Amino acid sequence: MNHSRISFNEKIARLTKKVMGLVTASLISFSCTPSLAQANESSAAKTTEVAEFTDPAPTNLTMTTADAPLSLSPIIRWSKDTNAVSYELELFSKKPKKISRENASKKAIYRTSDIYANAVNIPIDEIVGENVTRQPLWWRVRAKNLAGEPISPFSDLAPLYTNAELPRTNAPVPNEMPEDELGARLLYPVYSWVRPHDAAGFTIELYDTDPDTTDDAVPIDTFTSPIAEFYDPSPRLSEEPFYWRVRSTDENGAPIGEWSSVSSFTTSPSEQWDIGVMGDSISHGGGHLSYGPEDLEFSWLHYLDFPAINLSQSGNVTADLVERFERDVLPFRPHYLIIMAGSNDLRSDEFTTAEAIDNIKALTIKCIARGISPIFLTLPPVNAASIRRAFDEPTDPDWQRKFAEYNDFLRTLPHIDVASSFEAYSLDDGSLPEWMGLDGLHEDVIGKQLIAARVNADWDRAAAEADKIKLEIRP
Repeated sequence: MNHSRISFNEKIARLTKKVMGLVTASLISFSCTPSLAQANESSAAKTTEVAEFTDPAPTNLTMTTADAPLSLSPIIRWSKDTNAVSYELELFSKKPKKISRENASKKAIYRTSDIYANAVNIPIDEIVGENVTRQPLWWRVRAKNLAGEPISPFSDLAPLYTNAELPRTNAPVPNEMPEDELGARLLYPVYSWVRPHDAAGFTIELYDTDPDTTDDAVPIDTFTSPIAEFYDPSPRLSEEPFYWRVRSTDENGAPIGEWSSVSSFTTSPSEQWDIGVMGDSISHGGGHLSYGPEDLEFSWLHYLDFPAINLSQSGNVTADLVERFERDVLPFRPHYLIIMAGSNDLRSDEFTTAEAIDNIKALTIKCIARGISPIFLTLPPVNAASIRRAFDEPTDPDWQRKFAEYNDFLRTLPHIDVASSFEAYSLDDGSLPEWMGLDGLHEDVIGKQLIAARVNADWDRAAAEADKIKLEIRP
């Protein structure tokens, strides 16, 4: 059967564009000109209804002082809200005496909801023009959902002192992921960064030596991305660090500004990983439309009671796991291999349950032949309507039967029954509820914690069962 597929980066780019279209329909930016100030009043008037907030206001806003100002193109940050799809930021020319935390303010000189991470680059000089002074601007931020509705009050106001003599932000700022945290080691890395406000796209370079300290360093790979994130399509195995940097480009692909600072990561197969995890994007990480594997809150590996190397690749079907097993698994020589895959197969009418089961059988044979104990995780449900809304992709109307047959087969193997943990929370039709997975496929924080809780609780039993069967079957 010929299965047509697009790259996961293309899928993410399409998703990002769609989310931006949904959230930024009311996007308005303002300067201090009278006509735009009038438009600001009109926009604020449309958002004066008090919402029932589900989340607390953002905290830990970037703080500045007259002695520690930022440039006229600063990057400002605040605490992450994992229930947010976007954030709305307001900027004021002076501190308002009276202001509601529940509603947008007519006093703001700038407002944007075009923010999809808890950091943003603001072009202060473009906003205030010649009105730059040494007096601080003031800003605040709140979290919003996919419909563009606020889910939190605005934060407290924070001063924003600037200094025109300081160098502007002229390069992306990489997001660092501490490698010592559970779930942070990815065989298929994801590069992400804070987007400069004037960037139309990006070029990413990957090195096997530090380009900052090696004059003749040549990239081993170069990628382009329209968004501030890129999923590496290749596995990165090495005992030595990899290095990467990113640069903004304009609409024609020409470079803007400078290269970012250099970031590094390692995978180090020789570190004797006892446990590996192999799967698709559910195990690779990410969820709630705006978060990727670099956001460890959305990785179920982050909540395990033990370390595991993440060998998952977003977008995989079970046949991909069979194809890349020798290349991606064997260098790490894990004792146990947790396998969670099949959702992309079974939600599509291009794949049959029998095909997916045959691939699981092949993986089982490959593991045991190499002395690896496989442990399979049954699959949580999906939500066809949410998948359609998020990805514009259809779901096989027969997905529930396919998932049930597939999970029943996995239960005949060494397994952990993750699916059973979701039964109490599923909708009447058996679908994944939106509050547990906004896009209908990738579980959000609570769902990822639920997966890990089941794995932790059943680990000793499943590991003993896997070892026993491996000894019984292996020649």
